Amino acid sequence: MEDLKHKKLLIVDDEYDLREMVEGFLRKEGFTRIFQAATCVEAQRIIRSAKPDLVILDIMLPDGDGFSLLKSLRQFSSVPVLFLSARGEDEDRLLGLGLGADDYMVKPFLPRELLLRLSAILRRVYAPFRQEQRPIFQLGRRVIDLESGIVRTPSEDVSLTAKELVLLTKFYENRNRIVTNDALCQAAWSDDYYGYENTLMVHIRRIREKIEELPSNPEHLLTVRGLGYKLLVKGEE
Repeated sequence: MEDLKHKKLLIVDDEYDLREMVEGFLRKEGFTRIFQAATCVEAQRIIRSAKPDLVILDIMLPDGDGFSLLKSLRQFSSVPVLFLSARGEDEDRLLGLGLGADDYMVKPFLPRELLLRLSAILRRVYAPFRQEQRPIFQLGRRVIDLESGIVRTPSEDVSLTAKELVLLTKFYENRNRIVTNDALCQAAWSDDYYGYENTLMVHIRRIREKIEELPSNPEHLLTVRGLGYKLLVKGEE
């Protein structure tokens, strides 16, 4: 975990006191490369120039909202995003995750929980497979590059979010076999995975939009009703 504390973090929130509180707590925990932004414009500038490794993002910002900002970010960056918002409705949480966020926390929050969730994202994105190269495999006309976190299609390259990368890695490790919902939630959210079934469905839908020719009629990532999902990879057992 020590090397992960050298990762660059960006806190985007219009409340100065909250930004300072979060930064102070994170610095106390050993993180030293921390940026702050109070607006969408400032956040985009920092993301383009400093290229942070993770963004903590509020929804209500003076010049826009975090949902729109995340949509624009995904046009040029796959940086992991953790929403930290006072808006705790299920629709907001599912919208944020559906747009490609990696986690969603509601204010008020426990600083220790923020640290645990932030650390979990960093470990999943940057720590796995450091000793071996992640696989590259093909699904139809698409090439899934788990090393770079990209799906290569005939027309464009599409970035995977951190959670999508974790889930696709789990699927590939168990290719052509059923992976239960519990096993997927465990892989994506560690031990604190209860209650994430609906969130898992959002991520599965997003993955299908990237790896399937017809996401509504999938050929590769199949639902096994009552159990979980199965990734079919031809030519591999």
